[in-house]
Amino acid sequence: MKSPLLSLPGAVPGEGVDEEVAAHYGDLFREQRALAEGTGFVDLSHRGVVAVTGDDRLSWLHLLLTQHVSELPAGEATEALILSANGHIEHALYLVDDGTTVWAHVEPGTQEALLAYLESMKFFYRVEVTDRTADIAVVHLPAGSIAEVPEGVVVRETAYGRDLFLPREDLESYAAKNGPAAGLLAYEALRVEQHRPRLGFETDHRTIPHELGWIGTAVHLQKGCYRGQETVARVQNLGKPPRRLVFLHLDGSEVHLPPAGTDIRLAADGPDGRKIGFVTTSVRHHELGPVALALVKRNVPVDAPLVAGETAAAQEVVVEP
Repeated sequence: MKSPLLSLPGAVPGEGVDEEVAAHYGDLFREQRALAEGTGFVDLSHRGVVAVTGDDRLSWLHLLLTQHVSELPAGEATEALILSANGHIEHALYLVDDGTTVWAHVEPGTQEALLAYLESMKFFYRVEVTDRTADIAVVHLPAGSIAEVPEGVVVRETAYGRDLFLPREDLESYAAKNGPAAGLLAYEALRVEQHRPRLGFETDHRTIPHELGWIGTAVHLQKGCYRGQETVARVQNLGKPPRRLVFLHLDGSEVHLPPAGTDIRLAADGPDGRKIGFVTTSVRHHELGPVALALVKRNVPVDAPLVAGETAAAQEVVVEP
């Protein structure tokens, strides 16, 4: 679903799963500052959109998701995960119920696998699951925005801003009235600053929720009856996760950012030292400079200077060891 907003002046396409929307519109730091000040919007129309209708939608989803949603009030935003039988993260859903329908946006390209799983779990429940990606586009308004929301548009409101489930046919007209547009790199820079993990970026095939700080925000510990719950409970009650998410302040004298996947080592061990983690997302922030999120082994000392590739890095705790 290539965004029509890529035709706006200065638009540069993103990369990888984000290639169908603009990475920026010619001025990365201006776009970041605009979002931080509560102005503009971000085109997230490449994200998958799934709708669940039917009388049993909340009670049914409650059995499948890590979040407590059986009594989710209409209009209240939440987020949830779907785990494997071993407790590894497979899907991340950003949800809101409008009173008749649960709307969720998910990572680009993951909606088909998500729908296949949900369809396989319907059994006798009175629910219908629909892929709405083709006709609904997600638009993000930053926290503090006073932009008008069109009548009838479903809104998912959080501390970080509002996600609009906008008819895709209205995307260009909405952009014309509510600009300036900010690219995905500006949105990602604020996400990294806020220590918010992203599926497929901060996760790999063996990531469990505890490693990323998703306990509490996306995982409700007082509910059971979902796939992978045994692992969540065991780690919570009896142990610690093998890795932890950290926020890195990177050496600003380096021209290039260490890309995702860059090995992290203890600075004291030098370039031939043992790998203790890897960069998950690196960005240039308009105030903080070059920063990143990374996964490191749990027992890495919290005050140890690190090296990401060849770039010096100081860590800030996100998930306690």
